[in-house]
Amino acid sequence: MTRAWRRWRRPRDLRVPGNAVDVEDANRRFLMYGVMPLWFVPAVADWLMHRRTRIEETSGTKESAIHALMMTEAGVPVAMGLLARVNPLVLSVMGGAAVAHGATALWDVSLATGEREVRPVEQHIHSFLEVLPLSAMAFTCCLHWDQVRAALRGGDRPEDWKLLPKDNPLPVRYLAAIGLGIGACVVLPYAEEMRRCLRAAKARKAV
Repeated sequence: MTRAWRRWRRPRDLRVPGNAVDVEDANRRFLMYGVMPLWFVPAVADWLMHRRTRIEETSGTKESAIHALMMTEAGVPVAMGLLARVNPLVLSVMGGAAVAHGATALWDVSLATGEREVRPVEQHIHSFLEVLPLSAMAFTCCLHWDQVRAALRGGDRPEDWKLLPKDNPLPVRYLAAIGLGIGACVVLPYAEEMRRCLRAAKARKAV
C-alpha cells in the first residue's frame, strides 16, 4: 500500500470535460465544482452566527470542540474521496462518517439551544451543513456503483479493503484550490473560534 502511494501522482490526471453532456461527467463535474465548493459557504455563515451570539461567553469550548469533531467527521471522508481510489473501504468510511456526523450535529444543537440563542437562520444553515456531506456521498455512490455493489457483498477482493491512490488522480490545481478553501473557510475560522473560547474560559477562571 505504501508503494502504491509513492506513485500516486504518476498516472494521468482525471479530466472532466467542461462541455461534456453524458451523465457520468455531469455528475462528476457537479460534485467537484458544485457540491464541494458550496460546502464552504454555510461553514463560514455558521461561524459568523456563532460569533454573533458570542459563543465564547455561552456554550464556550465545549460546543467549539463539538464543531471540531464534526469537521473531522466530514474532513476524513472528503480527503479520502479526493485522494483515494473509491472502493468498499472508502464507501464504508463515508457511510460511517455520515452517520456519526448526523449524530454529532444533533448533540451540537441540543447543547447550543440550552446555552445560547440559536436563531432560525442558523438552524437553516445547519440543514445545509448536514445535507451536503450526504449529497457528496450520494454522488460518489452514483459514480462508483460497482463499488457500492461490492461493498454490499462484503468486498471479497483484497484491494477492496485497502486505502489505495486513485488510478487517475484529480488535478493538482483542483486539489490545491479545495485545500485552500478548506483552510480559509473551515480551519482558520473555527480555530479562531476555539481560540476565543479558550481565552474567555481562561479569563473567567482568573476572576
